[in-house]
Amino acid sequence: MPDATRRDWQRFRVVVIAAGLAASILFVLAGVATRLQMYGDGSIFSYAVAAQDAWAFHWHNLSGRFFTYVYAYMVPEQIVALTGSARAGIAVYGVLFFSAPLLGLLITAAADRSRERIVFTYACASTVLLCPFVFGAPTEMWVAHAVFWPALAVSLSAPANVRGAIVVCLALLALVFTHEGAVVLAASMLAALLCRGWRNPVFVRACAACALAILVWAAVKLTIRPDDYIAAVLAAAAFRFIDLHNLAQPMVLTLCTALAGYSVVLLLLHAASIERAHVYSSLVCVAALALFWARFDHWLLAEARYDLRTVLLIGIPVLGLVAALETMTADDWQRSPLQSVGPWFLKARALADPRALAGAFAFVLLMHAVESGKFVSGWLDYKAAVRALASGSVSNPELGSPLFVSSQHIGADLSRLAWNSTTPFLSVLVAPDFKPARLVVDPTAGYFWLSCKTAEQSEIESRALPDEARGLIRLHACLHRPN
Repeated sequence: MPDATRRDWQRFRVVVIAAGLAASILFVLAGVATRLQMYGDGSIFSYAVAAQDAWAFHWHNLSGRFFTYVYAYMVPEQIVALTGSARAGIAVYGVLFFSAPLLGLLITAAADRSRERIVFTYACASTVLLCPFVFGAPTEMWVAHAVFWPALAVSLSAPANVRGAIVVCLALLALVFTHEGAVVLAASMLAALLCRGWRNPVFVRACAACALAILVWAAVKLTIRPDDYIAAVLAAAAFRFIDLHNLAQPMVLTLCTALAGYSVVLLLLHAASIERAHVYSSLVCVAALALFWARFDHWLLAEARYDLRTVLLIGIPVLGLVAALETMTADDWQRSPLQSVGPWFLKARALADPRALAGAFAFVLLMHAVESGKFVSGWLDYKAAVRALASGSVSNPELGSPLFVSSQHIGADLSRLAWNSTTPFLSVLVAPDFKPARLVVDPTAGYFWLSCKTAEQSEIESRALPDEARGLIRLHACLHRPN
């Protein structure tokens, strides 16, 4: 490889690492500052933390995600218990949830022993390219992404002794207990390590550790079953998770179109032997995007962020496979069942232009920054609108009580950020001192989180939230789930 190309790759690597770390820090700052942990299903999760009842409210239904519960919910609930402050617990929950990518990168950096920290570099790329698609969405795949990369780094780099085997086993155990989709991520990791050969010690160790983790996971899932009410919902959600139609979002289509346009312009400029073609291609496409955003863009990536978990399910295994292949030495390729693929992979790697990739990389970052900015701005306005309704005097008794008000009073533009099943909890959380005058209810909601019995028990036992708030939540639950 020529020295100039090697320097370009080194610069690109530095840019990727810097972008990954910067994005992971911005996730924390923007998420906590705007209380984005309360968006969507995050409202019920935040309310559950404040009520110190996360397990009874919902997480006993998701026993296969136990690591996420331990990581993000147990400490915040203890904070509420020690301080009596619901606001402090919710804030700590937000810090922990949004810090997952940053912590994942830091652990990956410490564990990675590959040349030039290849796994860490790909972890940074994955963080900045994939995570913004779901930023703000209350999905445990956010945590699964954060755990996948340390697990891959540990599987590749842990010492070949008992201690190393234990670390690998714990890493994979943590991974599969983040989200059901993480079982797919673990399988993809084994497939990537299998490229080294089925007798390779790294693969054998990871395979044994993964088998043990899956056995424990399955035993827990079979022992702690979800409530009948939610079981059907979880089954439907699983099919929704793997539906490729989730990718047909305006933002995703715009991004694909922009990257295709960038590639075409780049090829034309290269054919004309124009210097710094990647710079001019980027400028042309940025100008086209700016015109699109100013004149034609009327979409907002909000609720669809939850659907775009599918991007993580596809993107993480792809990047993990390429990272694992890049860590392979010449001896590894000689023993690989994909030995014939090795020359093609190395040739493709040699032909890749780091400057062209840097232009595309910058392009994707720009789109994520704009879409995330639109989303956060809309969330702040929507939160203020819910607060105004919760604090106002307007009511809709036809919803079941004169203490209820319909969320349909909020304009259609802001309602794009609505999450109908959790609106009542959000109205409590954004009300002054957690004391809403009215509970904001979405009349289109068809799913109700709490049974009457659970809400009544919480009303008796949860002391960090005001009596008025607990009473309204109990009234709403008993109206819709009396059993």
